Amino acid sequence: MAKIVLGTVFLLICSNAFMTYAWYGHLKFLKGSFWFWAVLISWGIAFFEYMLQVPANRLGARALSVPQLKIIQEVIALSVFIPFSIFVLKQKISMNYLWACLCVLGAVFFVFRD
Repeated sequence: MAKIVLGTVFLLICSNAFMTYAWYGHLKFLKGSFWFWAVLISWGIAFFEYMLQVPANRLGARALSVPQLKIIQEVIALSVFIPFSIFVLKQKISMNYLWACLCVLGAVFFVFRD
């Protein structure tokens, strides 16, 4: 079971790196471009996200419930998005990041408790 969960987490981390770049990278790297080009490029990047996300979910569903899988994905999404927003998009850190993370950790607690 541990191997399945670790493999799932690895695939989800990689998937979320593509997702974050596809969803938000155009705000920095294609800022002056026509929006339609940003959409096409983002879709192209998102293809690789799905090539990792779907196998991650199929693998993870062998050891985790779907709600557990979703909460893990959300934790990973925030773990990838927050550094991206700070270091790439140059957003300022605020206490709201901490509060949001604490709320997600609460969700993790409740979805994994028996």
